[in-house]
Amino acid sequence: MRGLLLYCFVALATCQSARYELSLNPKKTYEYKYEGVVNFGLALPNLAESGVRMTCKVKIAGVSAQTFILQVSDLAFEEFNGFPGKNGFIASPKLTRRLAAQLVKPFVFDYASGHVGDIRASAEISDTVVNIVRGILGFFQVTVKTTQRIYELEEVGIHGKCQSNYATEENAETKDMTITQVVDFSNCKEKAAIYRGMATAVLDQVSKQRGESIITTVRYVYTVKPTAEGGLITRAHGLERQHFSPFNVKGGSFKMYAMKEMVLIGVSDTARAASFGPVESKGSLVYKFVNAGANIPLLMQNLEDPVPKAIELIKHLAEANSYQIDSASTEDTIKLYQLLRVMPYEGLEEMWKQFAGNEEHRRWFLDMIVEVTDARILKFLETRFQAADVSATEALETLLLAINHLQAIPELVEMAKMFLDMPFSKSSIYLWHTVVLSYGSLVYKHCAYYTPCPVTAVQPLLDMAVEALRNGSEADMVIALKALGNAGHPGSIKTIMRFLPGVAATPVDLPPPVLSAAVQSMRLIAARDPHSVQDITVALFLQNNLPPEIRMLAFMILFDTKPSMALVSTVTAHLQQEKNLNVVSFAYSYLRSIARSSTPDNHFLSTACNVAVKILAPKFGRLSYHYSQAMHMDWFNDDFLIGTATEVFMLRSATNIFPTEIMMKGKFYFIGRILQLLELGVRADGIKELFGNSIPGFKGDLSFSDFQAIFSVLQNWETLPSDKPVLSAYSRASGQEWFFANINKELIQNIIRAASPSAGKESPLWALIENLQRGVSWHRTKPFLIFEVRYFQATTLGLPLEISKYYDSINGITVNAKASVNPPLTERLGQLLTSEISLETDGFIGYTKDFWVFYGINTELFQCGSEFKSKSPLAIPWKFSAKINVREKKFELDFPPCKKESEIFSVSSNVYAVSRNTEEPALAKMTPMMHNAIDSNDEVAHMGPAFVRPESDQMVPPDTWHPRAERCAESNIYGAGVCVESELRREYYHEEYPLYYFLGYTHLAFKVVPAHAIKAVDKIHFEVNAGPSTHPMSILQLFETLRRLSKEATRRVRLSSDSASSLRGSHHSPHDSLTEGWESTPEAAFNIKAFALSGNQKPEGYDAAVYYTAEANIQNTQLIVSQVGEDTNWKMCMDTTVKARAEAKAHIRWGAECQSYEMSMRAETAHLPGSKPTVKAKVHWSRIPETMAEMGRRIESYIPGMAFLFGFYQQHERNAKQEVSASVVAASADSVNVKIKFPEYTVYRQAVPVPLPPASFQEFQHDIRNTTIDGSGRA
Repeated sequence: MRGLLLYCFVALATCQSARYELSLNPKKTYEYKYEGVVNFGLALPNLAESGVRMTCKVKIAGVSAQTFILQVSDLAFEEFNGFPGKNGFIASPKLTRRLAAQLVKPFVFDYASGHVGDIRASAEISDTVVNIVRGILGFFQVTVKTTQRIYELEEVGIHGKCQSNYATEENAETKDMTITQVVDFSNCKEKAAIYRGMATAVLDQVSKQRGESIITTVRYVYTVKPTAEGGLITRAHGLERQHFSPFNVKGGSFKMYAMKEMVLIGVSDTARAASFGPVESKGSLVYKFVNAGANIPLLMQNLEDPVPKAIELIKHLAEANSYQIDSASTEDTIKLYQLLRVMPYEGLEEMWKQFAGNEEHRRWFLDMIVEVTDARILKFLETRFQAADVSATEALETLLLAINHLQAIPELVEMAKMFLDMPFSKSSIYLWHTVVLSYGSLVYKHCAYYTPCPVTAVQPLLDMAVEALRNGSEADMVIALKALGNAGHPGSIKTIMRFLPGVAATPVDLPPPVLSAAVQSMRLIAARDPHSVQDITVALFLQNNLPPEIRMLAFMILFDTKPSMALVSTVTAHLQQEKNLNVVSFAYSYLRSIARSSTPDNHFLSTACNVAVKILAPKFGRLSYHYSQAMHMDWFNDDFLIGTATEVFMLRSATNIFPTEIMMKGKFYFIGRILQLLELGVRADGIKELFGNSIPGFKGDLSFSDFQAIFSVLQNWETLPSDKPVLSAYSRASGQEWFFANINKELIQNIIRAASPSAGKESPLWALIENLQRGVSWHRTKPFLIFEVRYFQATTLGLPLEISKYYDSINGITVNAKASVNPPLTERLGQLLTSEISLETDGFIGYTKDFWVFYGINTELFQCGSEFKSKSPLAIPWKFSAKINVREKKFELDFPPCKKESEIFSVSSNVYAVSRNTEEPALAKMTPMMHNAIDSNDEVAHMGPAFVRPESDQMVPPDTWHPRAERCAESNIYGAGVCVESELRREYYHEEYPLYYFLGYTHLAFKVVPAHAIKAVDKIHFEVNAGPSTHPMSILQLFETLRRLSKEATRRVRLSSDSASSLRGSHHSPHDSLTEGWESTPEAAFNIKAFALSGNQKPEGYDAAVYYTAEANIQNTQLIVSQVGEDTNWKMCMDTTVKARAEAKAHIRWGAECQSYEMSMRAETAHLPGSKPTVKAKVHWSRIPETMAEMGRRIESYIPGMAFLFGFYQQHERNAKQEVSASVVAASADSVNVKIKFPEYTVYRQAVPVPLPPASFQEFQHDIRNTTIDGSGRA
C-alpha cells in the first residue's frame, strides 16, 4: 500500500512539473526539418499548374533566456510547371545558392510564452528572405490554454492582427496535445494586405453580400509534447487555401494551396554559446511588404545597369512603331517601365539629355517616364518646369499622367504642392488647369489611403478658393472649386459653403457657373461625409428662389449620398407642393429611374424611390420630356459580380428653350467596387441667352423650316457678350475632372475668320494648304498604361501573394499626304470653290492593347502563378488618291487593288501556368493551362519566354469545346473580300460557371483578303456626281424610259473606248444616254459609281443614280442601281413617295432588269373625325430571295418570346401570308395601343406608356387628310 501511494505521489509530481505552454530552453539546440509548398491552378484534372517548393533544416539555439538564433541549412528550392501526375518539381540550383547565401546567416529573435517578438538580422539580408524566416517562425506563435479546450482570441501573426479560434485535445497515452488553430482572415484589424491602383474605385459593401472574389482559409495543427521547461512542438502543419475569381468565386475559381510542415529531428545540449555579428531590427512577425513597384509580376529581366538597356528599348520601340503599330513589340513597354522604375534620378536626366534633341525619342521618353511613380518623377518635372525646356503641351500631358499615377504618400503630396507656385505652370491656361486639377486628384487618392486625411493636404486649394472669392474672379473661383471637387476632402465643406446662397454665413450673389461648380464640388465628399452633404443639398433644394438648375444639381448630389427612407420621404413631401415644373420633372424622372435600379449600391435606395414614385405618379406621372430630365439605366449580374450604369441629365429653366446643362456619365461595377468611367458635361450659358425662351418660326417637327429658324438665330451670335463663354465643357475620368475649357466669342470669330472664303494668306488654313502642296508627313504614337491594379497579401509561407491587372495600350497614327490645286490659289480661300483639288495620301491608324491578370507569388527573386494574357490589335492602313471639284459637284476616289491579306482587328487570349526566376530569366516557363491549346496559340504564346509543350498522350477530359469557324464575303468584281475567323478552346466543369467562359485559347479576327477577280484589277474607282435636276417627269415615265433604253445603255458601256483617258467620258452610266435621246428625262440628283478598272478593258462594278421630283406636298425619289459589266442585267429599282406629314411609301424591285424580286413598304398617319390618332405601317413582299425568307422565318420564331418579355400578348390567327403590318393608336395623352400582325399570329399590348408633349395629342394629326392602305400594299 505504501508503494502504491509513493507511485501516485511521484506521478502527480511529474504531471505538475510538465507544462504545455510553449517555451524554448536557451541551453538546448533544436533541429527541425521544414518544408513549404505553394501551388496555383484550378485544382481540376488535365489543367496545368505552377508552384514552388522549399525544403531545409532549421536549427534554433539559445542566446539568453528570451533570445534565440535561427539558422537554415541544406536548402533546396524547386519549381513546378506542368500537369500534376505528369510533370514533377525541378530543382533550381542557381536560385537555391542565392537564397542559401542569405538564409545561412543567423536570424535573432525574441521568444517568450509562445510568442515571437522582434526579429533581427544583418543589414544585407533582404526583406524577402526575412519574410521567409517569418513563415518558419510563425509555427512558434501559439497561445496554449490548458484550462479551456475551445477558445478564441485576437493575436498577432504573419497575416496581421487577426482573430484565432483554438481547439485542443490531449492524447491519453502519449500525453501529447494536439492543437488546432484556425485564423479568421476576414476578421483582421491590421490585415497584412494592401491595395494599389484602386483609390478612385469606391468600395461597395452591399455588393460583397452578394458574393466575394477572394476567400481565404488558414489552419494550423500542432503536436505539443509537455516538458518541465514547457511545451515542445514536435510536429506542426499549416495549410492555407485561397479561392480567387475575377467574378464571383461561387462560379468557379483559381486556387492557391500553400502548405508548410515542420518536424522535430532532435534536441541537444548547446555545446557552446552561439555568436553572431552586427544585426538590425527587421520588425515583428507580421509580414513586411517590399516596395514592389519594380517587381512587375509579368516578367523577369536582368535589372543591372538599367540606363543603357532603357535607352536601347526606347530606340527599338520608336523604330518598330515608326509607321504602324508593331504588335510584337508592344509588350516591351512593360520591360521599359520596370527599367525606368529601378534607375536612379541621374539616369533619368542622362536619358533626357540624350533624347531631348530627337523628336520621336523625346516623345517616347516623356510618355514612358510617367510610370516612375515616386519622388524622381516630381524632381524631373520640377527641373523641366524651371528650365522651361519642354513645351506647355508636353508639360500638360506628362504632368497629367505622372500626378495621377503617383504614389499618394504624404511626402509626395507635400512635394507636389510646388507646381502650384511655379511660374511655368501659368504659362498656358490649359497647363494651369491641369496642374490645379491634378493636385486635387492626388489629394483624393491620398485620403483614400490615410484616414483621417490631414487638412494640410488640401489647404493650398482652400486658400485658392478663398482668394478667388475675395477678388471676385469667376474663372479662379470655378477652377479652385473644381479642384476641391477632385480632392473630395471633408475638410473643404466649410469653404465650399461660402459659395452657396442660403447656407453661407454671409449672403453671396455669384454667377450660375460658380454656383454649379460649388454644388458639384461636393460630389465625392458625398461618400466620405454624407450627413454634412445631405444637410447642405437639402437646404439648397428647398430654396425656391435659387436658379432651377442649381436646385437640380443639389438634388443629384443629395442622391449620391444614398439618403435614407426618411430623407427621401421629406423630399417627396416637398415635391408634392413644388411649383417649378422643371424641378419636379427632373426629380420625378430621377426617382423613377432609381426605383428600377438593380445595382447593389442602390439596393435600399431603390426601395425608397419606388415608394416616392407611387406617391408622386398621380400628379406628375405625365410630365412632358420638354422639361428637365434625369435618366438612370443599369444592370448587374450576381454570377459575374459585374454591372454597368449610365446616367444622363438635362437641366432646363423655364425662361429658355435651350438646356442650361447636359451631363452624361457611366459607372462600372466589379468585384465589390464602383469605378466611375468617362463623364462629359456641357454648359451652354451663351447659347441659352442667344435662343432665349423661343425660336421664331420653330415648329418642332425637324423640317427644313425648323433648321432655317435655328440658323437665323445663330446668325445673331455676334450679339453675345464678349466676357461670357458661349459654351463650357468638361470631362472626368474615374470621377476626376481632368479637362475643362470655355469656348468664347473670340474663338468663334477666329475660326470663322480663318475659314471664310474671303480669307487670304494670313489665314492658318492657307499655310496648311501650302504645306499639303509641298507634301506633309506626320506621325505620332502614344503609349499609355491605362491601369495598374495590384493587391498584395501575406501567405503562411512568408511569400507575397499578388493579384494584379495590367492594361497597356500603344496608339499610333501616320499620315503622308500631298495635294495639288488647279488652278492654284492666288488671293483668297474662296478660289478653292472653283478649283480642282487632287490628293495623294497613305497612312495608318490603330492601336494594340495588352491586358494581363496575374494571380500568384511575386518576389524580386522568383514568380509562379496563373496568368491570363490578351492582345487586341486594331490596324487600319490606307492608300488612295482623291479628286474634288466643288464647282462641278464631283468627288472621285481611287484605291489600289487588294494584293495581300490585312488583319484589321483581332483578339487573342489564353491562360497560362507561369514560372520565372531572376537567376535564369531565359528559362521562364509559360504553359497553356489547357494542354491542347498551345499549337493554335502562336500569336500569344510565342510573345514570351520558352514554353512547356505537354505530352501528346495526355488524357482529354470529356467537357471539351473547340469551335472553329471562318466566314468570308468576297467580291469577284473588285478582287477583295472580308473574313471573320474565330477559334475557341474550352475545357470546363459545370460547377465552374462562369469562369470557364474565359479560360482557354481564344482568337477572333476580322480581315480584308484578296479574292479571285473576273479580271485583273488595277484600281478600284469610286465617283460621286451631284448635279441639279431638270424638268420633273412622272415616275412611270421615268421607269418606262429606263426600260426602253437599258439595252442601248448597256451596249454603249461595252463599246467604251480602250484608252484610259477616254474611260471617264464613256462610262458615266447608262443614264447619260437618256439625256441624249429623250429631252424630257431628268438628270440624276446625284450619281455614284463603284468600278473595278483593269487597264484599257471595260469597267466592272455598280452604278447608282438618284432622281428627285417634287410636287405640292409630295416628294418623289427614285434610286436605280445597275451592275456594269459583261453579260449582266442586274438592277435594283426603288421608288419612294413622301406626302407631307401624312404618308410615306417605298416600292423596291431587284434582279434581272428589276424583275426578279419585289417588296413594298408603307407608313401613314390617320385621324378620322371622332377617332383617335393612328400610325399604320406595313411591309409586303411578292417575291424575295430564299436567304431573306429564311432570315425572316428565324426572326419570326424569336418574336413571341421577346414580345412576352416586353409585356405583349399573343393571339394565333391567320393573317396575310406575305405581309407584316403594325398599328399604333394614341389611347391617351401618355399611352398608345400597339398591334403587330405576322402571317401566323398577332402580338398586341394596350396602354403602352409614351410621355408626349402636352399639346401633341391634339396636334398629332393637325391638317392631315385620311388615307387608307390598298389591298395589295403597293404604291
